Amino acid sequence: MSTEIPPTLQVIPDPGAPRLTRPVVGHDQTGAAVDLRVVEERPLTIYLNAREIVTAMTIGDHPRWLALGFLVNQGMVRASDRVTGIDYDEELEVVVVRTEVETDHEAKLSRATRTSGCAVGTVFGDMMEGLEGLTLPPTPLRVSDLRSLSAAINRTPSLYLEAGAIHGTCLCQGPDPLAYFEDVGRHNAVDKLAGWMRSNGIAADDKTLYTTGRLTSEMVIKCALMGIPCLVSRSGFTAWGVEIARQVGLTVIGRMKGSRFICLSGEDRIVWDEE
Repeated sequence: MSTEIPPTLQVIPDPGAPRLTRPVVGHDQTGAAVDLRVVEERPLTIYLNAREIVTAMTIGDHPRWLALGFLVNQGMVRASDRVTGIDYDEELEVVVVRTEVETDHEAKLSRATRTSGCAVGTVFGDMMEGLEGLTLPPTPLRVSDLRSLSAAINRTPSLYLEAGAIHGTCLCQGPDPLAYFEDVGRHNAVDKLAGWMRSNGIAADDKTLYTTGRLTSEMVIKCALMGIPCLVSRSGFTAWGVEIARQVGLTVIGRMKGSRFICLSGEDRIVWDEE
C-alpha cells in the first residue's frame, strides 16, 4: 500500500524513530531467517503534583500529552484546573503534571478499577457520574466524509504499517484528519490525543474520533467526556459500549472498511449522501 501524509495532519506518527521499534531476527514458516522490527514498550510513571498515580506501558512518544490526557480523561484534572507545568525526565521515565491547586485525586484513586483495555486501561467509578446530564452537539457526519477519512488514515505512514502490534487514534474534522497518535494500548493513544487537545485549546464539538480499537464501554465514555459527538472504528462493538452510547446520544460506527460500516447509535447525525 502506498503511503502519503494528508496535508491537514498536524501530528503524525514517526515510524522511523529509533526508540519506537527494535530490530530482531526470526525465522519464517520455511525456516529461513527474517529481519523484523518490533514495537518497544516502555514504562512511564505519571505523577499529579506530589502523588504517584499510575505506571503505564507505552511506546514512549509524546509522554507529556499522554500524562496530561490520562489525568484529564480520568477526571483528575478538570477543565477548571489550571495546569502550571508538565515536567518529563527521560532517564527516569517519569512525567509530573503540576496544577495550581491540589486536586481530589486521592479520593479518586481509592475507587480505581482495572478494565478490559490493552496495556493500562484504568477507569474510575466516578467517570460514569460525569455522563449524567451530558449533552453532545448535533454535528452532522457525512457518509462521504467517512469514506475519505478511511482512505486517508489507512494510507498515512504509521508504526502499524511498519511493525504492527499497535493501535491508532485520529482526531478528524469533516473529511480531514487532524492529529494521529499510536500506542500499544488504545487508551494510551486516546489519552495522547486528549492531552494534545487540552494543550492546544482544540474544540471537540465539531470533531470525530477514529480508532482502530474495539468500541468498548470505556472507549465510549472517554469519547463522550471529551465532548466529541462521533466515534468511529474499523473494529467491532461491545454491548455495554453500545448501551452507554445510546444513553448519551453518541454516534458510534464500527466495522468500517472502505465504504462499508455499521452504525449502532446516533444515526440521526449521519447525512446519507452516498448510496
